[in-house]
Amino acid sequence: MVAIVNWLDRHLKWVFVAPALLFIALMVAFPIFYTARLSLFEWSMSAVQPPKWVGLDNYAALLASKAFWHALWITFYHSSISIVLETVLGVGIAVLFSKKMFGARTAKTMMMLPMVATPVSVGLVWLLIYEPSIGMANQLLKRLGFATQEWLGSVTQVMPSLIIVDVWQWTPMIALIAIAGLATIPSDPYESASVDGANAWQKFTRITLPLLLPTLITAITLRVIDLVKTFDTIYATTQGGPNFASQTLNLMIFDTAFSGFKFGYASALLIVFFLMLITLVLVLNGLRGKAGSLQ
Repeated sequence: MVAIVNWLDRHLKWVFVAPALLFIALMVAFPIFYTARLSLFEWSMSAVQPPKWVGLDNYAALLASKAFWHALWITFYHSSISIVLETVLGVGIAVLFSKKMFGARTAKTMMMLPMVATPVSVGLVWLLIYEPSIGMANQLLKRLGFATQEWLGSVTQVMPSLIIVDVWQWTPMIALIAIAGLATIPSDPYESASVDGANAWQKFTRITLPLLLPTLITAITLRVIDLVKTFDTIYATTQGGPNFASQTLNLMIFDTAFSGFKFGYASALLIVFFLMLITLVLVLNGLRGKAGSLQ
């Protein structure tokens, strides 16, 4: 009994976290390993025909597929442009709201409204806004004397239109995290810079931005993870069209699995997608570590 008590005393921290670790193993690790195993088979989810072992054929077919590289490019295009615009606008809004101004608290609260809406409802609202005949976007262009646009119906305009939707909904998230980061920056560096004659731009680029960078990279990491997985809004507005012009990797995986019933190939897509996302997060975490060490 004494030995058991001593063992528990030494390993008590693991006893407490064991349920959480078990939950993670069951809910996270198992689906990953199951998907990795399924990616080595060819299966149409048929109860009559069992999965057929094909080894790495699904991965070879994936790398040779023009549809995969197109979906990868669409995902990169949508994610990179969105995150750049959201970061620039978010930091600008944060700097503006960090100053004492009338109505700042109300503005911060109103700014959160797009974030609390569900992605499908946001997609449906913007689907109405972009409607070619009676949509608000084209009605506004008419009043301003410009030609109407096809928006979601054009191969060249659909991705910029979807980027506008994402920037509208998620810029407030970057702004709120940046506001929290700005609140932690001490006033001493700014006072010293004022004594040295630094202007507002020099204070921003040489004090605010470097000190805010670790917090900003954290916000970017969270948004990048969410951006590359975007599904609901795009599916609700375009379903990957027109002519696959807005088919991201997520939509391609969905169509491959539940429209084409190629679950082995879809699993291979998921594994590649997962590895790319993990690599991206590790790179961003490395950048965050470097940014923090420079302070």
